[in-house]
Amino acid sequence: MADNEWITGKVSLTIKGNPVEMEMTVPAFPVKPYRMLPVIQQMTNSFVAESVADDQVQGRSVSCKAGCGACCRQPVPIAEAEVYQIAELVESMPEPRRSVIKQRFADGVAHFRSIGWFSRINDEFSGDGPKDSKEAAAKAMDVVMDYFREGIPCPFLENESCSIHPSRPLSCREYLVTTPAENCASPTAETIRRVEMMAQPSKALKQFTATEQLKGEGLVTLIRALELAEKYSDNYPEKTGDVWMSEFFGSLAKAGKPAPTEPPAFKSRLKKNSRWRK
Repeated sequence: MADNEWITGKVSLTIKGNPVEMEMTVPAFPVKPYRMLPVIQQMTNSFVAESVADDQVQGRSVSCKAGCGACCRQPVPIAEAEVYQIAELVESMPEPRRSVIKQRFADGVAHFRSIGWFSRINDEFSGDGPKDSKEAAAKAMDVVMDYFREGIPCPFLENESCSIHPSRPLSCREYLVTTPAENCASPTAETIRRVEMMAQPSKALKQFTATEQLKGEGLVTLIRALELAEKYSDNYPEKTGDVWMSEFFGSLAKAGKPAPTEPPAFKSRLKKNSRWRK
């Protein structure tokens, strides 16, 4: 790989009134958007760390840890780009693990389709449900809890721990609780307190990687990743890393703070870099 194939840039953010600069290295050559996920995942980790630190200042500590996989039985919402990343990740696994994981996905999809869960959750997110926001949220939560109560673990869950932890979806990274771990076995709004994220890159990723192709599929969940990747070919355009990240920050601004204080500055401040820093 030539030295000039990667470029480094800085972006200025304002988090809770404080200026923060983040540096990232991205490809200078055209790539698909899911190739940018390692960069966005690292950025998400930084936002999560800041959010956790804020809770710690207030005397709260995260109870999530390896071996505590109760939350890994929830319907994990993912972005369209993550569909193809997950499918590629599974395909890269050696046998027989690849076949085992694929079978878990297939069994999970078959189970939830047999009980009509996908139709129900899509009805709740289609806009045809209750107009009152509180009622709509309550109904959607009921459907989510129905999934949880089925007890079907994430296909990647091994010994109650995530077997793809470094590559897990953004939604998983943003889901942390400070209430006792045992409460997660039967979560309710009263018994679970989530860490409040100062930013949710998962929402921005969904917005800027969404295409018309999956529009009719409703809420995209992790359990359907392999099915959707097989059903729909990846038709994303290829763009350089700085362009993708500029679009991502634009979506992040729409999804909520923190937003770049100077969105165009990211691209203009990019410089050549001799290596890819992970």
